Formats: sequence, C-alpha cells, structure tokens
Amino acid sequence: MFSVRCLAPLASAALLLALPAAAEEAVCAPVAKVPLERHLRQLSLDLLGRPPTIEEYKTFQAKGSVTTEDVRQMMGQEPFYARMREFHRALLRSNINSSVNGNGDYRVSGTPLSFAGNNANALRGGQSQRCDGEIAQDNCKVNPQDGHSLTPTTCRDPQGVPLPVSYDYDTNFYECLPLDPASTDARLKYADCDALKASAAHGIYANFCDNRYSSTAGRSVPHLCVPDPDKTSTNVLKPFPATGVITAFVHPNPETKPNLERLERCTFDLAKRNNITGTWVPQRGCVQRDGYVTTTVQPYWSTATEPVKVCAVEAQNRATNPYTGESCETGRFNGDRSCGCGDKMRRCEIGDVHTARIAAFNEEPLRITDAVVRNDEPYFNILTARDSFVNGPLSEFYRQKQGVAVFSVKAPADVATLPAVPFEDRTTWASYTRDNTHSGVLTTPAFLYRFPTQRARVNHFYEAFLCKHFSPAADATLPSPDDACNRENNLAKRCGCDYCHATIEPTGAHWGRYAERSALFLSPEQFPRLDPKCRDCAIAGDTNCGGECREYVMQAFDGDGANSLGLLKTYLYRTADEEKNIEGGPQTLVARMMETGELERCTVKRVWNEFLGRAMTTEEQRMYLQTLSQDFAKNNHSMKGLIEQVVMSDAYRRID
Repeated sequence: MFSVRCLAPLASAALLLALPAAAEEAVCAPVAKVPLERHLRQLSLDLLGRPPTIEEYKTFQAKGSVTTEDVRQMMGQEPFYARMREFHRALLRSNINSSVNGNGDYRVSGTPLSFAGNNANALRGGQSQRCDGEIAQDNCKVNPQDGHSLTPTTCRDPQGVPLPVSYDYDTNFYECLPLDPASTDARLKYADCDALKASAAHGIYANFCDNRYSSTAGRSVPHLCVPDPDKTSTNVLKPFPATGVITAFVHPNPETKPNLERLERCTFDLAKRNNITGTWVPQRGCVQRDGYVTTTVQPYWSTATEPVKVCAVEAQNRATNPYTGESCETGRFNGDRSCGCGDKMRRCEIGDVHTARIAAFNEEPLRITDAVVRNDEPYFNILTARDSFVNGPLSEFYRQKQGVAVFSVKAPADVATLPAVPFEDRTTWASYTRDNTHSGVLTTPAFLYRFPTQRARVNHFYEAFLCKHFSPAADATLPSPDDACNRENNLAKRCGCDYCHATIEPTGAHWGRYAERSALFLSPEQFPRLDPKCRDCAIAGDTNCGGECREYVMQAFDGDGANSLGLLKTYLYRTADEEKNIEGGPQTLVARMMETGELERCTVKRVWNEFLGRAMTTEEQRMYLQTLSQDFAKNNHSMKGLIEQVVMSDAYRRID
C-alpha cells in the first residue's frame, strides 16, 4: 500500500535547514497508494469511459491486483479507441465547420434545381433569381409568358448556350401591382395583359404588363410594373416617349449625371461585357430567366430514379466557355452562362452535401490517428504517414472533381488509385496511400483549413506537439519608434516581431507548398518558383493578370519585393535553408524535431495531463519525464506502451 517518494534535492536541502533534526528522516516519506478497487475504477473510467461492473470488481478482488496485462486488455477494447479519438480531436482541433466559406454561391436547390446565391445576379439579373419553371428551354416559343409584348425568337445561341425564355421586371426598380378588375386604380382594372393592351386609356403600359409567377396561385399572374414611387432613384423617371406606347422611363435631367438615367422595357436580349463575345450581361431593371430541362441523369447526391427538372443554365456540362476558352473548372463557372454544373451536377452541391463533406474532412485525421494507435504503430506516424482514408463523400469529391471552388483541394493521389466508395455511403472508410507530398495529419484538409496560414500551422504544431508557445522574452526591449528596423517588412527581422518570427517564418516554410486559406498543394509544375507571365504582368502594373497570379508577388513594398515580382509568395524573404524547408515539406520538420527529443517529451506531458487530470509538477518532471520519454522512444514510440507506464506509475496510483 505504500511506496517511497523522495523530494527533489533542492527541496530536500531546504527542508533540512528548516526542520529540526528529528524531522530529517521524513524527507523521503512513504506515499499511500489507492486501494485496488479505486485503482480499478480510475483505470476503467480513464481507459474505457465507464466505471467497472460488479463482476469486474469481484474478478479483480479475487486476483488481488491490476496487472499490466489487464491494462493492455482494456486498451484493446473499442471504448479505449473511442477515448483516444476524443483525445486527438481535442489535440488537433479537428473541426472546420466555420472555416470554409462561399459554399452558398455554388449551391443549388428548389424545383427546377437552380443556383440561389449571388451568382444569379450575373446569370439572370437579380439576387437569388431562378429560372422559369413553367417554360421548357427547348420549347420556348410555344407558350411565351408575355406573348402580348414579345415572343422569344430563339431558345439557344449558335453554341447551344441557353438564352432567356421569359423576363420579369426587377422589384428593386419597379413597383409591380397585380391586375384586378375590382381594383380602384384605373390602370389595374383589367383581367389580363391582353385586355390592358387593348385599352385605349392604358394600352400605353402594355410593354410593362408582366405575367409574374405567383407561388400562392401556383401560376403566372398579370402585374403592371412602373418605376417605384418610393425610391428617389426611380420616382423621378418619366415615360418615354411622352405620347404613345411607353418603351422606357427616363430621367428628365440626364445632364446632371444621375445614377439611373434610363430604364428600358425588358426584352430577351443580353448585352456583352466590354463587347466580348462569350460574355452575357442581363438588362438593367430586368430579371431574364432561362427555362428548364428534364433529364433522367440524377444529381450525384440523389438516390431517386424519376426524371428531374434542372434550370437550363445549371444543366450544362462544358469544360470551357465555347467562345473565350476560359475554364469552367474554376470558381468562375457559376457566373458564366455557358458552363453549368457539369455531369451529374458535380460542380455544385446542396446543403446536405456540404455538411457531409465537412464531416468527412473533420473525420479524416481522426481515422489516421486511430489507425496508428489501434495498430500500435510508431506514434509519430500520425505526423508523417501517407496512409489515409476516404468515405463516400470524399471518394466522389476527389474522383469526380466535385465541389469546384467550394473546397480548394487537390486529390491526394492519382484518382485511378483512390477507393471507389458510393457517395451515399458515409460510414464505410477505405484506406489508400497518398502521394509523397503528404505528411500525416499535417497535410489533411482539416488541418490546413483549420489553421489557414503558415504561421497558424506552425503555432499549432508547436503548441500541440512540442508543448511550446510563442511569446517574447520577459526582458525583451524595443528600440525607438524611429528606428529603421520598425519598418522592416520581413517579420523575422522587424524589431520586437523577431522574438517569435525568427522561428515562425523559417518553420512555416515547411508548409510553403500548401496555399494559405485553402488546402491546395502548389505543385512545382503548375506553380513554379518564378512565373515569367506573372512577373511581366506585375511590371506592367497588371496585378490581376487574368486571375492567374494570386499566389505570386504582384506588388513591391520594399527592395526585396521589387526584386521578387513574379515570385511565388512563399519564397519571399527566404534564405537558402528556408527554401529547402519549402521543398522538404512538413516531413522534414518532423524528422528534425525527432532528433531533439522534444516530440517525445511533449507527448509524455500530454498523456500525463490526460490521465492524471493535471500537468506534471516540477518534482514529477524530475522523477518521471526523462525516464518516460526515453522508454517511449525505446519502445518504438508505442502510445499504448506510454499510457500503460503512466497508469501503472506510483504517481497515478497514489493518494494526493
């Protein structure tokens, strides 16, 4: 029931000086251990997350002790692995629920399926405006919505791009009131737009009589739309021409350069942006809707078999704009009328799809750590192994190149080698080997999105695996505010910042080939160290360069920047050794830290804290840290072996 605990030498010396001679023998004092039943209860709660059963109490009382073999048996049970999953979930902070934005603009919903985000402005001329669910795109001339005014002349352009089949006046500019023979407003006392058009008194408004779909009525209902009298930008507009059928509303004083000079009647015509063929600009003040198509090809997330209605724009499957050659496989696709969602709607998603992908990305690093612990592999394989796992949502995401622009992630291996798991199977996880750019949990999308910058990635690596925090020294001083070093752009050299960033910047270089605020690997083939095109654009003052140079230095803020135009951003201010870190990746960082013993010591501290519920005291570090760290290393970095040593130690079993 007792063991001997000796105080650290300095503490012992202090007691020897402070206590009378009779107390000297108490320096090394016996420490009471917990009774068998309490030890068993501690182990069961800590390893399995539950108290022992009555039968287990009786069994161990009969045995008289808990042995290492008993601990190993507990660590072979599923509750233990669940316990370790939660340990690693907290350690890795594996949760990117709030880290991936922009998904709403790539999401489809409704019937017909259509975009419902900001991109509808570019496609149809209004926020969250959908297509016309009453008119089949390829049958657009048969039953025109506003036949009293205009009828479409063609349903698609020469390249097959869907054209508007109906239009509505935009209520951001117009007040649209329903026609009603019982109305007190003389302009509205008509049964339909044909009746209004035939009126000698109000036929002048025929072009602005709009059959608008009403969800309440379940059909189109005739409305008269005129410039909104409650808005200062529209209530000054006057009919044009002054007599006869109105074709526009115009500002009476255009010479004053008002924000809104003119609102033309809506038509089916789309303008060109900067007069470039292959660009389409909706008419101001109008919502110009495409029609729908019916297809038997189900969206990838659907398990239904009946035909599905999809808006004609979203139903397209082009790799490039047929006029400009611009890619439909980047985030621009949802604002390009010629692109669409692709085969089986693969570029787009619904809310449930996004939730499933987030959950799968969150789960992946936990699957990696679980495999290492479960198979008793060297523990730091969690930081270096190329083995990983996919379920249905991840398998299809990579193999079918889904979720364009929602998640900026490159397939971790050749798609031909990825396990084929059906999208709807979210619980089956298949293992595979990632390419040699990957390094354990440190290159998973969950880690890269959760810690979106090189500095954040370094900070968490140091905190989680080295038990270190970045902060300036207590005696750190700053020079005068006028000192030139305060204006140094390189944080590794800037006064005050250098206390931390002299370590953070070179260490962050290990993630230099992974883009910030995404999980995209910047391959040297696609993203060379220096891009001549980006350099030439930057020199010419074109910092956008067609949107191709976001990862490159395009503006100079100091001499180094001026000499680095067209350089991949991660190479800015780098020394030769730091450039080696970029090319070596996180694997080389882990390898270097393995040589110092800091990974082992930090892991011991974390396991101790986890199972004793508190950090190691100074005395305990002296007594246990070095021994446990060395044994951990000698034992092939077995996490189970380390936990076994901790829970069988005197410190765990004693009464404090």
